[in-house]
Amino acid sequence: METINIHEAKTHLSRLVEEAAKGKAFIIAKAGKPMVKVVPLAAEEGEDQRRLGFMSGEITVPGDFDNMGASEIRELFEEGG
Repeated sequence: METINIHEAKTHLSRLVEEAAKGKAFIIAKAGKPMVKVVPLAAEEGEDQRRLGFMSGEITVPGDFDNMGASEIRELFEEGG
């Protein structure tokens, strides 16, 4: 990822924003120290954050999953009352 100093970022802000919107994220640095990361909004909502189904085919859920431990849980509630 490209790092750009703050002076250059101010000078070329419009171009840099256009590039970031197309997916080319960059970092703005001040005196060589990274300060902020500029990323397109779609990256926050898109594939980087998508986690649903990431282990598809690697695990299985038992058919009785919704009822697993039901009798034990019921007993715990009945004992406490």
